[in-house]
Amino acid sequence: MSTVTVNTRADYAAFLLRVTMGIFFLVHAGLKIFVFTPAGTVGFFASLGVPGWFAYPVIALEVVGGIALVLGYYGRWLALPLAADLLGAIVLVHGKAGFFFTNPKGGWEYLALWIVGLIAVFLLGDGAFALKREEPRR
Repeated sequence: MSTVTVNTRADYAAFLLRVTMGIFFLVHAGLKIFVFTPAGTVGFFASLGVPGWFAYPVIALEVVGGIALVLGYYGRWLALPLAADLLGAIVLVHGKAGFFFTNPKGGWEYLALWIVGLIAVFLLGDGAFALKREEPRR
C-alpha cells in the first residue's frame, strides 16, 4: 500500500527555506574553493588560531550539506552541523565586528539569521519535493 503525501503551505515553505539555505551553502563553499582557494582557506583558518587542516572538513560539510538541503536528502539533519559551522564563523571572525553585517569586516547579523533559518529547517522537516522526506515528530 502506498502512502500519498498531501503538501501543506508549511511543506512548501519548508521546501523554499531548505533549498535557499542549500544554495547559499553551495555558494559559500564555492567562495572558499574557487575564490579564496582551499590553500588560502587553510591559511585563513590558521591565522584565526584554528588548525589549518580544519578548513577541509568545513568545506566538505558546506558542499555536502548544501547538496543535501537542496535535494532534501537528510537535509534537516545536516542543518544543525551547518548552524554550528556558522556559529564558529561568528565566534572566530564576525562577532568582534559588531552586529551589523555592513560594519567593516562584516558583523554577525546575517549569520545569525542564517542560523535561525537552519534551525527552522530542522524543526519543520524537509518539506515538499524532498528526495527523502522525514517529518519531525509532532
